[in-house]
Amino acid sequence: MDEAGTTAAVQRYLDELAGVQGDSPAGPVIRELLGRSVNRLSLLCAALLHRSYPRLTQPPLNLRSEELLSAVVERLLKALRKTRPESVRQFFGLANQHIRWELNDLAQRLDEKAPVTEFIEGLVPAPMSSASGISFDGRRMLEAIENLPEEEREVFSLIRIQGMTHVEAAEITSVSSKTIQRRLNRSLILLSKSLADLRPSDGLPDEL
Repeated sequence: MDEAGTTAAVQRYLDELAGVQGDSPAGPVIRELLGRSVNRLSLLCAALLHRSYPRLTQPPLNLRSEELLSAVVERLLKALRKTRPESVRQFFGLANQHIRWELNDLAQRLDEKAPVTEFIEGLVPAPMSSASGISFDGRRMLEAIENLPEEEREVFSLIRIQGMTHVEAAEITSVSSKTIQRRLNRSLILLSKSLADLRPSDGLPDEL
Protein backbone atom coordinates (compact mmCIF):
# COMPACT_ATOMS: atom_id res chain seq x y z
CA MET A 1 0.00 0.00 0.00
CA ASP A 2 1.26 3.54 -0.73
CA GLU A 3 2.28 6.10 1.88
CA ALA A 4 -1.16 7.72 1.93
CA GLY A 5 -2.69 4.30 2.58
CA THR A 6 -0.23 3.65 5.39
CA THR A 7 -1.04 7.00 6.98
CA ALA A 8 -4.78 6.32 6.84
CA ALA A 9 -4.38 2.80 8.25
CA VAL A 10 -2.16 3.97 11.11
CA GLN A 11 -4.67 6.69 11.99
CA ARG A 12 -7.46 4.10 12.15
CA TYR A 13 -5.48 2.01 14.63
CA LEU A 14 -4.66 5.11 16.68
CA ASP A 15 -8.35 5.96 16.83
CA GLU A 16 -9.13 2.41 17.91
CA LEU A 17 -6.39 2.52 20.53
CA ALA A 18 -7.78 5.78 21.91
CA GLY A 19 -11.12 4.03 22.41
CA VAL A 20 -9.67 1.28 24.59
CA GLN A 21 -11.00 1.95 28.08
CA GLY A 22 -10.32 0.66 31.57
CA ASP A 23 -9.01 -2.87 31.82
CA SER A 24 -9.71 -3.72 28.18
CA PRO A 25 -6.57 -5.21 26.60
CA ALA A 26 -4.77 -2.77 24.32
CA GLY A 27 -2.10 -5.28 23.30
CA PRO A 28 -3.82 -6.61 20.15
CA VAL A 29 -4.45 -3.09 18.83
CA ILE A 30 -0.88 -2.03 19.56
CA ARG A 31 0.50 -5.07 17.75
CA GLU A 32 -1.72 -4.37 14.73
CA LEU A 33 -0.62 -0.73 14.77
CA LEU A 34 3.07 -1.61 14.84
CA GLY A 35 2.60 -4.29 12.21
CA ARG A 36 0.91 -1.84 9.86
CA SER A 37 3.59 0.81 10.35
CA VAL A 38 6.60 -1.52 10.35
CA ASN A 39 7.77 -0.60 6.84
CA ARG A 40 7.92 3.10 7.64
CA LEU A 41 9.51 2.39 11.02
CA SER A 42 12.13 0.29 9.25
CA LEU A 43 12.95 3.18 6.92
CA LEU A 44 13.26 5.58 9.85
CA CYS A 45 15.58 3.19 11.71
CA ALA A 46 17.79 2.65 8.68
CA ALA A 47 17.96 6.37 7.88
CA LEU A 48 18.92 7.43 11.39
CA LEU A 49 21.37 4.57 11.93
CA HIS A 50 23.31 4.98 8.69
CA ARG A 51 23.11 8.75 8.45
CA SER A 52 23.83 9.74 12.04
CA TYR A 53 25.33 6.70 13.82
CA PRO A 54 27.42 4.90 11.17
CA ARG A 55 30.01 3.84 13.74
CA LEU A 56 27.47 1.56 15.35
CA THR A 57 27.33 -0.44 12.11
CA GLN A 58 31.04 -1.23 12.46
CA PRO A 59 32.82 -3.62 14.87
CA PRO A 60 32.40 -4.46 17.64
CA LEU A 61 28.63 -3.95 17.48
CA ASN A 62 27.97 -4.37 13.74
CA LEU A 63 24.44 -3.10 14.31
CA ARG A 64 21.95 -3.74 11.52
CA SER A 65 18.82 -1.73 10.94
CA GLU A 66 16.72 -4.88 11.45
CA GLU A 67 18.17 -5.28 14.94
CA LEU A 68 17.51 -1.65 15.73
CA LEU A 69 13.94 -1.99 14.49
CA SER A 70 13.37 -4.98 16.78
CA ALA A 71 14.62 -3.03 19.82
CA VAL A 72 12.52 0.01 18.92
CA VAL A 73 9.38 -2.10 18.48
CA GLU A 74 9.94 -3.49 21.99
CA ARG A 75 10.26 0.05 23.31
CA LEU A 76 7.07 1.11 21.55
CA LEU A 77 5.15 -1.93 22.82
CA LYS A 78 5.86 -0.72 26.35
CA ALA A 79 5.42 2.98 25.66
CA LEU A 80 2.06 2.60 23.92
CA ARG A 81 0.57 0.90 26.95
CA LYS A 82 0.75 4.26 28.71
CA THR A 83 0.97 6.78 25.86
CA ARG A 84 -1.88 7.36 23.41
CA PRO A 85 -0.74 9.32 20.33
CA GLU A 86 -3.74 11.02 18.76
CA SER A 87 -2.31 11.45 15.26
CA VAL A 88 0.08 9.81 12.83
CA ARG A 89 2.40 12.76 13.39
CA GLN A 90 2.50 12.15 17.14
CA PHE A 91 2.97 8.42 16.67
CA PHE A 92 6.00 8.74 14.41
CA GLY A 93 7.33 11.51 16.63
CA LEU A 94 7.19 9.03 19.52
CA ALA A 95 8.89 6.39 17.37
CA ASN A 96 11.63 8.82 16.37
CA GLN A 97 12.25 9.65 20.02
CA HIS A 98 12.67 5.99 20.95
CA ILE A 99 14.96 5.36 17.97
CA ARG A 100 17.23 8.17 19.16
CA TRP A 101 17.15 6.91 22.75
CA GLU A 102 18.04 3.37 21.67
CA LEU A 103 20.95 4.55 19.54
CA ASN A 104 22.23 6.90 22.23
CA ASP A 105 22.07 4.09 24.81
CA LEU A 106 24.02 1.78 22.51
CA ALA A 107 26.63 4.44 21.78
CA GLN A 108 27.17 5.19 25.45
CA ARG A 109 27.35 1.53 26.46
CA LEU A 110 29.99 0.90 23.81
CA ASP A 111 31.95 3.90 25.06
CA GLU A 112 31.80 5.32 21.56
CA LYS A 113 31.45 8.92 20.54
CA ALA A 114 28.08 9.39 18.80
CA PRO A 115 28.72 11.22 15.51
CA VAL A 116 26.57 14.15 16.49
CA THR A 117 28.14 16.44 13.92
CA GLU A 118 26.21 14.64 11.21
CA PHE A 119 23.04 15.87 12.91
CA ILE A 120 23.99 19.42 12.02
CA GLU A 121 25.71 18.81 8.74
CA GLY A 122 27.77 21.79 7.71
CA LEU A 123 26.71 23.81 10.73
CA VAL A 124 29.42 23.16 13.32
CA PRO A 125 32.88 21.58 13.32
CA ALA A 126 33.45 18.02 14.49
CA PRO A 127 33.68 17.73 18.29
CA MET A 128 36.77 16.23 19.87
CA SER A 129 36.33 12.56 20.63
CA SER A 130 36.16 11.39 24.20
CA ALA A 131 37.28 8.13 25.72
CA SER A 132 34.42 8.31 28.20
CA GLY A 133 31.55 8.34 25.73
CA ILE A 134 29.84 11.22 23.93
CA SER A 135 32.01 14.32 24.04
CA PHE A 136 31.05 17.45 25.93
CA ASP A 137 30.40 19.32 22.68
CA GLY A 138 28.41 16.36 21.41
CA ARG A 139 26.17 16.47 24.46
CA ARG A 140 25.68 20.19 23.94
CA MET A 141 24.56 19.57 20.36
CA LEU A 142 22.12 16.87 21.44
CA GLU A 143 20.71 19.15 24.13
CA ALA A 144 20.42 22.03 21.66
CA ILE A 145 18.42 19.84 19.30
CA GLU A 146 16.17 18.58 22.11
CA ASN A 147 15.59 22.17 23.29
CA LEU A 148 14.33 23.38 19.92
CA PRO A 149 10.63 24.32 19.83
CA GLU A 150 8.52 21.26 19.08
CA GLU A 151 7.71 22.11 15.46
CA GLU A 152 11.27 23.07 14.57
CA ARG A 153 12.71 20.02 16.35
CA GLU A 154 10.31 17.74 14.51
CA VAL A 155 11.16 19.13 11.07
CA PHE A 156 14.90 19.20 11.79
CA SER A 157 14.71 15.54 12.80
CA LEU A 158 12.74 14.49 9.75
CA ILE A 159 14.91 16.37 7.24
CA ARG A 160 18.43 16.44 8.66
CA ILE A 161 18.48 13.30 10.81
CA GLN A 162 16.14 10.89 9.03
CA GLY A 163 16.96 12.21 5.56
CA MET A 164 13.37 12.71 4.43
CA THR A 165 12.50 15.02 1.57
CA HIS A 166 10.49 18.17 2.17
CA VAL A 167 7.49 16.51 0.53
CA GLU A 168 7.70 13.45 2.80
CA ALA A 169 8.07 15.63 5.89
CA ALA A 170 5.09 17.72 4.78
CA GLU A 171 2.96 14.60 4.51
CA ILE A 172 3.93 13.40 7.98
CA THR A 173 3.28 16.78 9.60
CA SER A 174 0.24 17.75 7.49
CA VAL A 175 1.66 21.12 6.49
CA SER A 176 2.93 22.57 3.21
CA SER A 177 6.46 22.15 1.87
CA LYS A 178 6.97 25.90 2.28
CA THR A 179 6.11 25.60 5.95
CA ILE A 180 8.60 22.75 6.25
CA GLN A 181 11.30 24.94 4.74
CA ARG A 182 10.49 27.82 7.10
CA ARG A 183 10.64 25.57 10.16
CA LEU A 184 13.89 23.99 8.99
CA ASN A 185 15.46 27.39 8.43
CA ARG A 186 14.34 28.53 11.87
CA SER A 187 15.75 25.40 13.50
CA LEU A 188 19.13 26.03 11.88
CA ILE A 189 19.11 29.67 12.99
CA LEU A 190 18.28 28.68 16.57
CA LEU A 191 20.98 26.00 16.60
CA SER A 192 23.48 28.47 15.15
CA LYS A 193 22.76 30.89 17.98
CA SER A 194 22.85 28.33 20.79
CA LEU A 195 26.06 26.76 19.44
CA ALA A 196 27.66 29.98 18.24
CA ASP A 197 31.01 29.25 19.90
CA LEU A 198 31.30 26.00 17.93
CA ARG A 199 30.82 27.60 14.54
CA PRO A 200 33.66 27.48 12.01
CA SER A 201 35.73 30.65 11.98
CA ASP A 202 34.59 31.52 8.47
CA GLY A 203 30.94 31.46 9.49
CA LEU A 204 27.95 29.43 8.36
CA PRO A 205 27.69 28.08 4.82
CA ASP A 206 25.70 30.17 2.37
CA GLU A 207 23.15 27.41 1.89
CA LEU A 208 21.63 25.78 4.92
